[in-house]
Amino acid sequence: MTVRTRFAPSPTGYLHVGGARTALFSYLFARKHGGQFVLRIEDTDLERSTTESVNAILEGMTWLGLEYDEGPFYQTQRFERYDQIIDELLERGLAYRCACPKERIEQLREKQMAERLKPRYDGHCRGKEVSADEPHVIRFKNPDTGVVVVDDMIRGRVVFSNEELDDLVIRRSDGAPTYNLSVVVDDADMGITHVIRGDDHLNNTPRQINILRALGREVPRYAHVPMILGDDGARLSKRHGAVSVIAYRDQGYLPEALLNYLVRLGWSHGDQEIFSLDEMIELFSIGDVNRAASAFNTDKLDWLNQQYLQHADPARIARLLSPHMGRLGIDPATGPDLAEVVRVQAARAKTLVELAEISAFFYRDFEGYDEGAAKKHLRPVARESLEQLAAAFELMSFEDWTPAELKHVVERVAEELGVNMGKVAQPLRVAIVGRAASPGIDETLWLVGKDATLRRIAQALRYIGARAAAD
Repeated sequence: MTVRTRFAPSPTGYLHVGGARTALFSYLFARKHGGQFVLRIEDTDLERSTTESVNAILEGMTWLGLEYDEGPFYQTQRFERYDQIIDELLERGLAYRCACPKERIEQLREKQMAERLKPRYDGHCRGKEVSADEPHVIRFKNPDTGVVVVDDMIRGRVVFSNEELDDLVIRRSDGAPTYNLSVVVDDADMGITHVIRGDDHLNNTPRQINILRALGREVPRYAHVPMILGDDGARLSKRHGAVSVIAYRDQGYLPEALLNYLVRLGWSHGDQEIFSLDEMIELFSIGDVNRAASAFNTDKLDWLNQQYLQHADPARIARLLSPHMGRLGIDPATGPDLAEVVRVQAARAKTLVELAEISAFFYRDFEGYDEGAAKKHLRPVARESLEQLAAAFELMSFEDWTPAELKHVVERVAEELGVNMGKVAQPLRVAIVGRAASPGIDETLWLVGKDATLRRIAQALRYIGARAAAD
């Protein structure tokens, strides 16, 4: 048997990280077993489905690198097929027309809830002859007795009584097929062998199995993935912060970091935290996914993203960083090699957005100093070292402007003044960077460049003078 899994989002919004995790699990399962991964867009909700949402899903899948083997297939392009199956069920007496008005259905529901009964259709039209010319829906004739056993690959054996399942609507009064019917037909026609999806679909599973059996089709194996919670224990939603895949991209996370984080939400392999995609494929087992819901922890994602930033190819990170520099109004082509900036700065940032912000000083002068750093380091006592450094830098040629030579100059000035390196380097750092933290002073000076270095030292000397005058 060739394993075939699918990811089947509804295009009514962005690609949620919960959906992305489901897609990842389906993708890993298919790849591990040498199978195929299918993308299907379940867009039968014509009022809520949008082209923008479809594009957001496709964009998110591409950014994550979850390559599908077939698709995307669109359910709105398969209505004739669904009608064919519904007509087959009607002809075989496995479905029937129901003309119950909405008012009756609502009253029935209210009465059942008042009596503390599970709301379900009572089969009022099951034995009636309802004309195709009057307003109606089509209902599937669910078995009256027996049970449906779901051998779930995550939750284990789950048993549903057919007496608890009502005759669900499979075609609405406007002629549109319902979710449970279209999903069944698609899974059967596309040869899906394993359905991995959120556990909010678990109650749909016995209904879908009954339709599959009525059609004489093979029933796939199911795995229902627990939901993702926010840090407050509620289902993860917008109020917890970013929940869309593209939002995480825009906030400066790397796709491999987000995938790594999502695979660890409910699954583990010993104490290992960092996995390449190849390792995920090799090690992942759907049966090892935890049955309990997992809580999203942004601090953990930040840590993972920082690990990937540190160890990735600087040239690749530079390409991803460039648009974030652009959003700050910076053209990286007008300054030092962005890959070199990444090399010295990556360990200092958790996201690409943060990396862009702390690296802006390499490309443009800053407007003001960090107040605490300036108060501590840009004092009158620092004037002499800054003046000597400026004089020494002025004499250096652009060919000599290298980390090694720059370090030698700073050390020489410290030695001539009879002070330790920090007494010289820290005021210089604040003068050049605007704050007390940066990469090594030699590489910082090298990347900032001679002209900007001299300009910023002159600015710092003016600041010190103005501060001394004010005192």
